[in-house]
Amino acid sequence: MYVKKYRVLLISLLSAVLLTTGTFSISTSKAFADSLNPPPVPVSDSPSATSSSPVAAHGNLHVDGPGLTDCHGEKYQLRGMSTHGIAWFPQYITLETFCTLRDDWNTNCIRLAMYTEEYNGYCSGGNQDELKALIQKGVDYATELGMYVILDWHVLNDRDPNVHKTEARAFFQEMSSLYKNHKNVLYEICNEPNSNVTWDSIKSYAREVIPVIRANDPDAVIIVGTPTWSQDIHQAASAPLEYENVLYALHFYAATHTDWLRQRLETCIAQGLPVFVSEFGTCDASGNGSNDFHQAAQWLDLLDNYSISYCCWNLANKAEASSVLSPDCKKISGWSLDELSESGKWIFEQFRSRSLH
Repeated sequence: MYVKKYRVLLISLLSAVLLTTGTFSISTSKAFADSLNPPPVPVSDSPSATSSSPVAAHGNLHVDGPGLTDCHGEKYQLRGMSTHGIAWFPQYITLETFCTLRDDWNTNCIRLAMYTEEYNGYCSGGNQDELKALIQKGVDYATELGMYVILDWHVLNDRDPNVHKTEARAFFQEMSSLYKNHKNVLYEICNEPNSNVTWDSIKSYAREVIPVIRANDPDAVIIVGTPTWSQDIHQAASAPLEYENVLYALHFYAATHTDWLRQRLETCIAQGLPVFVSEFGTCDASGNGSNDFHQAAQWLDLLDNYSISYCCWNLANKAEASSVLSPDCKKISGWSLDELSESGKWIFEQFRSRSLH
């Protein structure tokens, strides 16, 4: 126990120094962390994953109705945080960060957002080995803590997921091979198709990527993005994919997406569409601007009513409204309220006040 505390303290101190001096890099953090971190132990043997941890209590998840059920056949809702792009904010992929989210923030899920096209994205000049190492560290830490974890292939500026379909197939083949025996890993195969990309195009992509995952992990829960930045879920409801254990992504930003999108969601639920809100914010769709907590509360109440899972965007100290940490906060865990942004304070209180079943 004392060795573990000493290791965590060393990592925290080095992260703070590197962030202060501006010399933080994926390579540096990985080399140091690898030198201190022993291989992860299974969930059942981990001192951090007690019998009451989310995964220990609820096990493998399955799609049923509008959302998820657990290994007991009971409705189960994932609530958690999405990282920002892990290439830009790797400092939050730590055991102590995730532990704060689980124990202080009352969450059971972490979404690992890996951009594909943007600067240093996986398919646009980023170091793929380092990015995969970050993903694997994130899964290891989530597993040790008994949390669920989403591997997010974060399509944005590439617009159509077919642009990098070859790379996506290879990535998900490797990841599903690694995690085929994990109870806690979900796969999000295309974040936000946009710019007039059709549902037929997304379906074509999904029909090539989903079988790659299924070959290794036949029962994996898979999240599929929908057109127009994952808002046009009604198109998926009219022509869903022919696979089981698939959820369709709906994204909202409360200051932009109001009654009309909530009504669309309820219509799609009535049609039998399973939905996962894998990204939402309390501000406008740019990720910035003013927060609308009244609209955001209506959204969360609706999602809780249907037991639809959700992840908040984003875990970072970027100077924008959607980041939950204040720009001057350099800590990677154990944040006080004063170290949270306006939206961070609100979502922290929301997570704390909404019971996890």
